[in-house]
Amino acid sequence: QVQLVESGGGLVQAGGSLRLSCAASGLTFSNYAMAWFRQPPGKEREFVATISWGGASTYYADSVKGRFTISRDNAKNTVYLQMNSLKPEDTAVYYCAGRWSFGSNYIRLDDYAYWGRGTQVTVSS
Repeated sequence: QVQLVESGGGLVQAGGSLRLSCAASGLTFSNYAMAWFRQPPGKEREFVATISWGGASTYYADSVKGRFTISRDNAKNTVYLQMNSLKPEDTAVYYCAGRWSFGSNYIRLDDYAYWGRGTQVTVSS
């Protein structure tokens, strides 16, 4: 079955960086658009970034544009989220999601059929 496993979360000071990884198995990874979402404490899950099946197209939430970079390595079945200039408001559980598609720019939760269990990112001020 399809599995998405996130890693790389942790505690970091404001202004610092983290790189999240999401390892996928049980699917033909190169046929999937991938995304990162996050859920801050006490809030709803929200879109962060998405990348098309081949990596040519990316799209970001305004709140992270210019600070976060999504990328993928189809040979390793892995999608990444490089997070720089982190702010306390970036504190959240970060989730990886996948959708079988050769399209791009899917930003809604219900666009994605497969989800990981999440990794906690905490940014201290």
